[in-house]
Amino acid sequence: MIRGLVLGLVLALAVGVGTCAQEARPDVADRLLSFIQSAAELIGEGLVRLINLILPEGRGISSDLVQPLGYLGLITLLLLLFGLIAAARKVIWIIVVVGWVLLLVRIVLDVLRIS
Repeated sequence: MIRGLVLGLVLALAVGVGTCAQEARPDVADRLLSFIQSAAELIGEGLVRLINLILPEGRGISSDLVQPLGYLGLITLLLLLFGLIAAARKVIWIIVVVGWVLLLVRIVLDVLRIS
């Protein structure tokens, strides 16, 4: 639930920054939205081609689904990326804890003059 609140706050901040950026520089917001649109179209076209390869001849899906599939694919990729980041964060914490434990052992051994 906290992650959802943080994500909502980040999205609200991004919209606010986008609005300020649009007032200051209309090119920045337009370029960002154009990039997202282009990425969604590219992903959508790839997914439509992939689905049409799997389906039998003459039963392909229409090109009307390019944008919906593209946006859903883009959101799915973002979710996968955030999932990988969360998993990597756990691994990093394990490495940091092990590092502190080893450092503390080294300090104790150094104080006791055990080599």
